[in-house]
Amino acid sequence: MFKSLSLKVIIFGFIFTFFSSFGQSFFLGLFNSSIRDTLSITQGQFGSIYASATLLSSFLLIWVGKKIDDVNIFKFAFFVTLLLSFSCFFFSKISSIIFLFIAIFLMRFSGQGMMSHTATTTISRYFTKSRGKALSTCWFGLSTAEFILPVLIVYLLTITTWQNIWILISILVLLFLPISSFILIKKLNFESREETEKNESKTRDIKQWKRIEVLKDYRFYIICLNMLAMPWIATGVFVYQSFITESKEWGTFVIAQSFMVYSILSVITLLVSGLLIDKFTSRKLLIFMNIPLLFSTLILIFLDIPLSAFIFLGLIGISNGLANVLGSSTWAEIYGVKYIGSIKALTTALMVFSTAFGTALFGLLIDKGFSIEQVSLVSFIYISLSIILLFSVRNKLNPQYL
Repeated sequence: MFKSLSLKVIIFGFIFTFFSSFGQSFFLGLFNSSIRDTLSITQGQFGSIYASATLLSSFLLIWVGKKIDDVNIFKFAFFVTLLLSFSCFFFSKISSIIFLFIAIFLMRFSGQGMMSHTATTTISRYFTKSRGKALSTCWFGLSTAEFILPVLIVYLLTITTWQNIWILISILVLLFLPISSFILIKKLNFESREETEKNESKTRDIKQWKRIEVLKDYRFYIICLNMLAMPWIATGVFVYQSFITESKEWGTFVIAQSFMVYSILSVITLLVSGLLIDKFTSRKLLIFMNIPLLFSTLILIFLDIPLSAFIFLGLIGISNGLANVLGSSTWAEIYGVKYIGSIKALTTALMVFSTAFGTALFGLLIDKGFSIEQVSLVSFIYISLSIILLFSVRNKLNPQYL
């Protein structure tokens, strides 16, 4: 499916999205109770620190992320791996609320932000004809981590301290990522492209938008409204899953099994969507991205039976699989790849910001006495409006040709 250099780029993307998991909410949440016990803080305090640190990291990502357009990709990746290793080591040294804030900021910036940004930008720049399949394979790294790491960490927490786990992660990152990056992309630069005669001339003819131009395009904001629905709603579900479980009386065993359905359907959709994007383009598939997510909110509003937990998280998994690939390929299709690094830095920052927004908004609504059904209704209204807006411009999403 992929030739020699292309395969190396794919493996690089897979590895980087896998290791981005150390800064993702699902992974950091595994240490929630251990950290709160260490610092003697409440769920609310932890949530506030988490949201504010994530918000700060999103602002920094806008500036640092665009540098990927200006430097050699290997040098950029090497810097990101060193930052991630340091961030993991610093996380092991959390001893106060201030250290907790800095540690979460570093992990969200280096892990969720820079690692995934480096992977998807590299894939988007290099591939044209096979961009959909390449991105879906790349994001399979994160899905693999979501499937493997929770069980592994729960086991490790029974035999050692959480601090030792983070030191071990730091060493693993420092030893493995620089070497793998050297082997896979040392000779790669952003002038390197996938070999495809059919798309090469077409890619040259597409207008290459600068970030300042993108910010003046109304389509960007409509697409963003749709792109950001998945991260902020999913993060709210992950962080406040105990509230949902208690409200619906599903039980922890049911919700744990439901997350397996989420992971499986996310992976299946991830792989299928890559093929569909290469056949139909991201622009045509974008309108379908949040429809499963929309139906998931209806499940929470109207159903309470344990089976609904599987349907609820399964639908979110489908939207997640679509969003991971479409969230990278769409921008390259519409705005070109010459300045995709700075554009992706902005959209990745917005994605990180939306996770902070989701955590804060869900927490605020819950503290105000909103039921899970009422919170779901708010989500339903937002998703519906964003889909309607996108539908109104569905025929205006084509790139501009020179």
